[in-house]
This record gives sequence, C-alpha cells and structure tokens, in this order.
Amino acid sequence: MEALLVLASNSPRRRELLALWGWNFEVRPAAVDESLHPGEAPGDYVLRLAVSKAQACAASPHPSDLIIAADTSVADGKSILGKPKHGLEAETMLRGLRAHTHQVYTGLALMRIADGNLVTELCVTDVPMRAYSDEELETYVASGDPLDKAGGYGIQHRQFHPVEGLTGCQASVMGLPLCHLTRALRHFKILPAVNLPARCQSSLDYTCPIFPAVLNGEQVG
Repeated sequence: MEALLVLASNSPRRRELLALWGWNFEVRPAAVDESLHPGEAPGDYVLRLAVSKAQACAASPHPSDLIIAADTSVADGKSILGKPKHGLEAETMLRGLRAHTHQVYTGLALMRIADGNLVTELCVTDVPMRAYSDEELETYVASGDPLDKAGGYGIQHRQFHPVEGLTGCQASVMGLPLCHLTRALRHFKILPAVNLPARCQSSLDYTCPIFPAVLNGEQVG
C-alpha cells in the first residue's frame, strides 16, 4: 500500500480498533476546540469535530498521505454527554442513562493530503442500557474507568457490562466504526488486508447483525 495512514487520535480504543484493519499506521493526535455550538445537533457536532481534527492533523509539519479522524458523542435526548469531570458527574450520567436507550454518534473524516479530497461518514447507534443496580454503578464509578469516556461508560467493560441487547455497531460505540471506515476508504482505493467483519466480531466477542448492510452502502448504524 503506497498511502500512509495516520490516525488523528490518541485514543487507545481507536488505536486497537484500527489495528484490526491489518495495515500499518501512525498516530498523530490533533487538538481542536470541542465546544458545542448553540443549537448544534449531535450528528453535525461529531462530523464538524472529525473534519476539524483531520484539517488540524493535515496542517502539521509532517503531512501524511491519508488522515483518519473521528469524534464520538453520547446523546440522551437533546443532551450531549461528554466525558465526566469527576466521579459524581459520572454517577449522575449513569443514573440518567440507566434502563433506557440513548444514541451514540461517531463522525469520521478522511482527508488525502495530496489533493485535499475529503470523505465523511456518520454512524448513529441506538444503545440500550441495562437496569444495573446502585451498587454496580457505584463500584464501576469507583474504578475510575468512566472518567475518560463520553457518557461515563465503556461498553467493553466486562465487569460492569452496562449495555444489553445491542443491535448496532459496537465498534462505533467504542469510537471507530470499522465498516463505515472501510466504506470511506474505498473512495481512496484502499481495502482491508483481512476479513475485517470476522476479525472485528471475534475481537469484540460480538455478533454484528448490520455489517453486510453497512458494507453494501446502507445508512444504518
């Protein structure tokens, strides 16, 4: 593969997911202003930030061939939930999310430096939270795990396992929807080096019901 892939993120979860793709890549985090604009919808917000991250990374002293940028937000109704600043805020978020379904939005922006070609994708996933007990919630918050995660939870946390009955893209809830990424990379004539759906499902221990539709171009998440 001639193009160099660069991930504009320092997220360990995104690095782990992108590694499943089978190609080598560099990590070049991009810092941008993540302030929410007045009245901005969650989908518009994550796409704007993903594009901003791609542009910021492209402006670095060492421009790459192809930038991959992403942004993920948790939305409960009209409220966008960021990363909790402390345990009390995490506890409040998790109590609010308990036993009902919210949405996770992940925006992708891919930019080829040579010609400025930009491709975006948006994945929206319905996330049904289980009715975890107060004790489970408090134990999880005390672990410190919620503090670096939008919405205050990690879907992959095996002890807390906050999500029950997911029928969408689990990789997107973790920060990088791999089939949507595959679809975007097709625009640049880059294909996976592996059977990506099989590797993703095996790695996440999750049977994904939507990957054929996503890879076929349907707008599902």
